Amino acid sequence: MKRKADNIEPAAPNGSKKKQATEEAGVASHFSPGLFDSETVKRYTDEYAASEPYRHAVVSRLIDETLLRSVRSEILDNIHFTPKETDIYKIHQSGDLANLDGLPESALGKLPSLLRLRNALYSHDFRTWLSTVTGAGALSGTKTDMAVNVYVPGCHLLCHDDVIGSRRVSYILYLNDPDVPWEAGWGGALRLYPTEQLQDDSGKTVKLPTSDWSRSIPPAWNQLSFFAVQPGESFHDVEEVYKRRDGENGKDGGRVRMAISGWFHIPQEGEEGFEPGLEEKMAERSSLQQLQGKADEFDEPQLQWHQPGKDKVNDEDETPELSEQDLEFLLQYVTANYLTPDTVEELNDLFTEESMAQLSDFLNAKFAERLRKWLTDDEARKLQEAAFTTSRPPHKHRYRFLHSQPWSSTSSENANPFVLLLNDLLPSTAFRKWLSLVTGLTLKQCSVIARRFRRGLDYELAQAYEGEDPQLEYCLSITPTSGWVDGDDPDEEANGQAKSQDPETESDNVGGYELYMASDEPEDDDASDGGVEIPAKLQSQTGAGDRRTASQKKVDPAIYKAAADDEDDGIIISNPASWNTLNLVLRDQGTLRFVKYVSQSAPGDRWDFTGCVQVEPEDDDDD
Repeated sequence: MKRKADNIEPAAPNGSKKKQATEEAGVASHFSPGLFDSETVKRYTDEYAASEPYRHAVVSRLIDETLLRSVRSEILDNIHFTPKETDIYKIHQSGDLANLDGLPESALGKLPSLLRLRNALYSHDFRTWLSTVTGAGALSGTKTDMAVNVYVPGCHLLCHDDVIGSRRVSYILYLNDPDVPWEAGWGGALRLYPTEQLQDDSGKTVKLPTSDWSRSIPPAWNQLSFFAVQPGESFHDVEEVYKRRDGENGKDGGRVRMAISGWFHIPQEGEEGFEPGLEEKMAERSSLQQLQGKADEFDEPQLQWHQPGKDKVNDEDETPELSEQDLEFLLQYVTANYLTPDTVEELNDLFTEESMAQLSDFLNAKFAERLRKWLTDDEARKLQEAAFTTSRPPHKHRYRFLHSQPWSSTSSENANPFVLLLNDLLPSTAFRKWLSLVTGLTLKQCSVIARRFRRGLDYELAQAYEGEDPQLEYCLSITPTSGWVDGDDPDEEANGQAKSQDPETESDNVGGYELYMASDEPEDDDASDGGVEIPAKLQSQTGAGDRRTASQKKVDPAIYKAAADDEDDGIIISNPASWNTLNLVLRDQGTLRFVKYVSQSAPGDRWDFTGCVQVEPEDDDDD
């Protein structure tokens, strides 16, 4: 993929010199013959009305072939792309192509075909065609919204519904290599999710997407896909573009999925079809749907709190110090060094200073070896996995999980080591007492789950912690495969020497890392969201970048890969998929956490145990 600057200078700020998209005579000549014929319009209207899981359409050979090839050449030769990675996407992105009129004449002269294409797409004729087919209502010709997104192997866009502001119709026009037909096995498909209606406790109906998509539309040269933007319904994602595997045909053009994508908005003031107050009503409906869409009571997994003081090693009168019985129990699982007074004191000093700690080689060698053998035994593991459930909804997370059921098993040499950790060690009073000594916190009830993040499928999008009091969270990573970060040494990892590495330093990031980010106040300065050669808008051109305020440069994961020059990137701790590593974090209100999508090219699945423990608030008179 070329990324050239060619001296195209940034334009004036967005909107300051914005011209209306001009209408050209004979606009039909820019489209394939017959597109505007009544029979063609009726055919696409009928197909659109009958489509599932929600209404959409796919048009092959939309644009005149000569024009579109010229557009592709201009983009490759003149437009710069910025690589960006967030919790929800990994792409290469241009700036705001709708703002082409703001470019200097010298720059605009290098993009004549692109300008003709933009004007054709937002022309009265095509907007009327699109409005008729979708039945979505009139569309604006002055509020244009488009960008070029490029997906190379490893790039992806996770589940979202595109609902932002005054958007009415979403579209994607593919510009893949016209001489190398795209194969479905390369990935990059637009995937549509069905929804199910659920009733909350108050009787209100809530729509939520199912865990899996039901319609997959592979990209193809000169193909247009479009659908009406519907709050709580138009959920979709873009499948990862997969890396070439050993032995696969190398004649794939590098698997570069290029597309012009954007939105048609409702008519603006002064345009035909303008409805006063409609944009405000849409914003209200959108906000209401987003609020209802949170539908936390339908999230799975839900926290299942376990009260302390009921397990087999607990005394009636619990003391804060570890008893001999506690130590005997913990030594079955934990490396002895982490139980010595000196080490506990050192960890306490570290946690008091940093409010976090990372402990490699946490499980003792004997138990860790049992666990590794179990995880790599397909037959034994699959028996346990039958009890796992898939999390939901996919616009928040997707992974396989299993709740802890404390005290349902005994510590036997022949017992399943995975179940022993989940049900015996992690929810135990002895482990909670050890956590309290290490962190210096007074701890109460806990919740624990086991998770499996499957490669090519799973992730957890960023969510803020909303509790008033801080919460202690831990993650015991037990991923048995190596190669998750640059410089992974299989021998070192086999011995439990896991390495910590922030994702922005990885040259070939396969995801699977858990990331905590600080919650800072929004800054006043604008955050550029596109390539430097094209005027950029504040909001992302993916349809998913505005779930949080785009100007929160130090809190929004939308910038942690794109703003390498920012000394404070907001990252608190990064927990890559690793073997036998325990991470402790004291999480404050508003702190974001996510697990990055696990690429299909990852060396395996990410396995971990994650838990949270309620913290007893300190007295107000404490210093």
